[in-house]
Amino acid sequence: MPNSSISTSLSNPSLDRRRFLAAGVGLGAAALAARPANAAEQPPEGSPGSPDVHLFYYPWYGSPSVHGSWRHWQQGGNQPPESVGADFYPLLGAYDAGDEEVVAQHMRWVRQAGVGVVATTWWGQGSYEDQRVPLLLDVAAEHGVAVAWHLEPYEDRTALSTVEDVAYINERYGDHPAFYRDAAHGDRPAFYVFNSLLTEDWSELAAVGEENIVLAQTTDVSRVVDFQGLYTYAVLTEFEGWAGVAEWCRANGRIWAPSVGPGYVDDRAVPGNTTETIDRADGETYDAIWSAVLSPENGGPPDWVSITSFNEWHEGSTIEPASSTPPVGHNYLTYDGAYGTTGEDSPTAYLERTRYWATVFRNIPRGVGGSPVVR
Repeated sequence: MPNSSISTSLSNPSLDRRRFLAAGVGLGAAALAARPANAAEQPPEGSPGSPDVHLFYYPWYGSPSVHGSWRHWQQGGNQPPESVGADFYPLLGAYDAGDEEVVAQHMRWVRQAGVGVVATTWWGQGSYEDQRVPLLLDVAAEHGVAVAWHLEPYEDRTALSTVEDVAYINERYGDHPAFYRDAAHGDRPAFYVFNSLLTEDWSELAAVGEENIVLAQTTDVSRVVDFQGLYTYAVLTEFEGWAGVAEWCRANGRIWAPSVGPGYVDDRAVPGNTTETIDRADGETYDAIWSAVLSPENGGPPDWVSITSFNEWHEGSTIEPASSTPPVGHNYLTYDGAYGTTGEDSPTAYLERTRYWATVFRNIPRGVGGSPVVR
């Protein structure tokens, strides 16, 4: 039987992804001493990205030149292209995720980060995000990146509709060379289910559970009996009970894929909100969370690490390069100062640091609770 005592704020289905973040910061002095790795410690350029590090990816952005109108950038009452619903401004500007050149640049940056998998946000069969999948798969394949799935809580989503969605995605896209399958777990594809706690009964998942890895967004193991794994998504800075979650997953054959992220801020996308900002602290926050997730005190290295996010610009959790010279007059933040970088060197700081941590993760022996070496 699941241990229902293993839980955190993610066990409350009334909380959305923003409210998850209002946690106290307990990052640890040792983790905050992290510094960039020596280039000699990195994998050679062009080497495959880690198949066990997954980046949450958002193809929902549109522009007049490609989509016919702005999509998502105007969130919060903003007027693109100079004023966008984000506290950082993309190096590529207010781009369209249906532009092949944009997606190609994204996949190059994913590879630069040492990551082998993107988990694309998906809002149902025939949705805008579903329509972006063929281009994403084709371009990802060209750059050696695999594509997994982040199933969002579209209107009237149920356990049964999720089963149908998994079947649809497998049938429609499963033969594509970029379709992610985990070689270490029976070549099964991965489906992250955001806000899974909104649904009480997931027993319908039995229809797809043997051939797929479906992950619940929670750390309450009493709510995952019908799932094949757990993840957290939110940029959390407290890890109480995670060692127990990791132990439970190992004992019960579940995938543990906790999420890490560089910070959180959504003031421009959600004007007047009261959500707590999680400051990046020039990269110290990202290092601290990575270190905590890999720490023996929190259960040692998990099966996968999921990263929030590549390009969720509304919530300021991005590692996609942000402009160091954004449009003036809008009070944009920049990555300037991250890991000692400034000016034109700062936009890619979080890509390079992700590459470092992906390497650390890859080199920790599994099953022995190895401790990450932070430099």
